[in-house]
Amino acid sequence: MLQALPQNNDPRLLVGMETEDDAGVYQLNGDTALVLTADFITPPVDDPYVFGQVAAANSLSDVYAMGGRPLACLNLVAFPSKKLPLADLERIIAGAISKISEAGAVLAGGHSIEDEEPKFGLAVTGLVHPERIWRNSTARPGDRLILTKPVGSGVLFNANLKDRVSPADLEDCLEVITALNKKAAEVLAGFEVHACTDITGFGLAGHLFEMARGAGLTFRLELEGLPVMSGALEAYRAGVTTGANDSNRQLVSPHTRIESRLPAQHLEILYDPQTSGGLMAALPASQAGEALKKLHEAGLDRAAIVGEVTEQEREMLVFL
Repeated sequence: MLQALPQNNDPRLLVGMETEDDAGVYQLNGDTALVLTADFITPPVDDPYVFGQVAAANSLSDVYAMGGRPLACLNLVAFPSKKLPLADLERIIAGAISKISEAGAVLAGGHSIEDEEPKFGLAVTGLVHPERIWRNSTARPGDRLILTKPVGSGVLFNANLKDRVSPADLEDCLEVITALNKKAAEVLAGFEVHACTDITGFGLAGHLFEMARGAGLTFRLELEGLPVMSGALEAYRAGVTTGANDSNRQLVSPHTRIESRLPAQHLEILYDPQTSGGLMAALPASQAGEALKKLHEAGLDRAAIVGEVTEQEREMLVFL
């Protein structure tokens, strides 16, 4: 659909829609470019404050995935004011402000509409140096892949709706997804990041495919070393899934080779849609070990080296 639309010819738009990147980047001068993104979600949990935190962390993540620093935010609100008390909306925004402030950004306003279901997110403007943008399409052969958060939030939220997840596992999931990617981005900024994205609705496999297709390379993922949230694999083994798994699988299947001997239910974690997922960074093999060490020292103890980038094979994704 996007290919049928008029194409941008402004050289100041450094990153647009061409590679399905996490945000747009518009150059202001030789030292400064704006990072522009917008995202909103439906509530993954009942608590309005936590919903605001998750939605804000999810929206801010796109700026971090581009190597940028969040600057200012606008609320994007859809709210059923005839069904829910306005105090709930106040709590949603308060939760968002807690994460905006943690990011060092400000809330400058926003827009709201009446809707049947609550939806909340942010339009975020950030800053990045034009020569230090992290794109999703510029990985290089020989790079190692580092994932900074475990995956599995999608199936855990669905399991929670069916009362099939433990309070401890749900609490762990919420701790992961309310955490900003700020610390991870700050650590990775000390290394030669060739490409980066954040893992969200298309799942791990979908976002890896975007990176591999953009670079014209093959990404090889070691499933045994993949960090997974507590309870997520058990939920898949018990028959719980998500509404996005099938479409995410169909997106990548023609371009995927599976060499892993793990059970089919285990492979579902590849297609699990994430909310406020971690960063996936491609960086030189010579720097990957030290980068992982620094991430662990910064408190990101579940960050892991999960794969490597090679010259393009017949398939763009290989799951080992």
